[in-house]
Amino acid sequence: MSEPLLQVIQVKKSFSGTEVLKGLDLDVEAGEVHVLLGENGAGKSTLIKMLTGAYSMDEGEMYWQGEKVTFETPSDSMNVGIATIYQELNMIPELKVYENIFLGNERHRFSMLNRKHMKRKARELLIRLGQNPDLIEKRTGSLGIGLQQIIEIAKALTTDAKLLIMDEPTSSLSGTEVEQLFASVKELRKEGLAIIFISHRLEEIKELGDRVTILRDGLKVETLPVKETISDKMVELMVGRTLNEKFPKIESERGKEGLRVDGLQIAMYPEPLSFSAYQGEILGLAGLVGAGRTELARAIFGADPKTQGSISIFGQEMTINSPKDAIQAGLAFITEDRKGEGLVLGQTLRFNINLGSLFKYKQAGVLKKRALYKNGEHYVQELNIQPAKAGMKARFLSGGNQQKVVIAKWLSTDAEVFIFDEPTRGIDVGAKVEVYRLMNELIEKGKIVVVISSELPELLGMCDRILVMHEGTLTGDFDRETASQERIMRAATGGK
Repeated sequence: MSEPLLQVIQVKKSFSGTEVLKGLDLDVEAGEVHVLLGENGAGKSTLIKMLTGAYSMDEGEMYWQGEKVTFETPSDSMNVGIATIYQELNMIPELKVYENIFLGNERHRFSMLNRKHMKRKARELLIRLGQNPDLIEKRTGSLGIGLQQIIEIAKALTTDAKLLIMDEPTSSLSGTEVEQLFASVKELRKEGLAIIFISHRLEEIKELGDRVTILRDGLKVETLPVKETISDKMVELMVGRTLNEKFPKIESERGKEGLRVDGLQIAMYPEPLSFSAYQGEILGLAGLVGAGRTELARAIFGADPKTQGSISIFGQEMTINSPKDAIQAGLAFITEDRKGEGLVLGQTLRFNINLGSLFKYKQAGVLKKRALYKNGEHYVQELNIQPAKAGMKARFLSGGNQQKVVIAKWLSTDAEVFIFDEPTRGIDVGAKVEVYRLMNELIEKGKIVVVISSELPELLGMCDRILVMHEGTLTGDFDRETASQERIMRAATGGK
């Protein structure tokens, strides 16, 4: 067997006394797609930041092409040939494609930008990735997210990368965009480039991966050939237990109307929208990117303006012109962007959990600190947030645990209506099941639950009724008996 391109041996890393990597091993071969799979908090992100020089290791050894290396800065990692494409794209939308490809790595001639050279190389890179070379003159922001991901790959290739790390690259892509991205990745693999691919989507892992290393609690559980390993086995190794139900849906009877949206007009869409959600049901909201699902949720919550229409909660019409009005009316909105809109990353879990419910803990204008402290501790334990340290800053948590903190913040408000926008995006299988069980608990308590999701299996698995949107209009309303992927997609593309 040839020498690994990258080898990590018994690496350890701790933060504030909490050991995150506990002696982790990994080896990556040239010309393979090596998948990293693990629950949120398993150590994937910490390992990647160590490979890219953002973190230094406390103990252990790292070898690159057989030679021992230490990465103290991101430049050290880039210089040997490691490049990373993160979930959040790192480019300037106003620049042209070729300018973004060479952003931070510009070519010069006689102290001037050598645009001719950069354009020629950008064309070559796009052809290499199976794309139209004429894209180089397009404004990057005018392109779809899928093409922007491929431009990020082209950008990485300008550094002569030998190892490409891709962190959840498909989380915001449509089916066609995923196919484009995978085609580019397969071409790079043929050329001998090594790829570390992080994904929670098992179907993607089966299609693209050569080997998978499964992490749990900061350790490698096992490295397995992807094609010879069934998905259920991967999940069992990842979570350390059997997941009997991927979608633990409870059966319940429809109760009272809890949320009524009547003739709601959003400025950017032509038709007013009306629907109801009831106790005892999870109401799903499906549609393609740009269908208006998030815009509808934001308008209901008072985050975006509406020109007409009414919102009633348990029969009482509410005046909602701001998120503050919405919270006081009993609405909770778990946003898609948990880092940008759901959390204050530089603050503690306790602070974030109490952020939406401070009004409950005021007495004579003074906050009751002891009660706030207890409330934070309670929800950290109740939702099994890991590490279970209410005083830890939110930025140090994994994506799944950050999502739990966002949900805890809204549970703390004693809301009656919970709107979840892409609640399981970027979190692992085990954490998804925990979120689904929280939804079940809300239903059992008589709360109203509305779920916006781009994952049709999730909607079909957890929802009692599914509304479908297309270009700002409602084009479908299905119950569990009549809902199917084909019917939902027909409605999502404009068919009635």
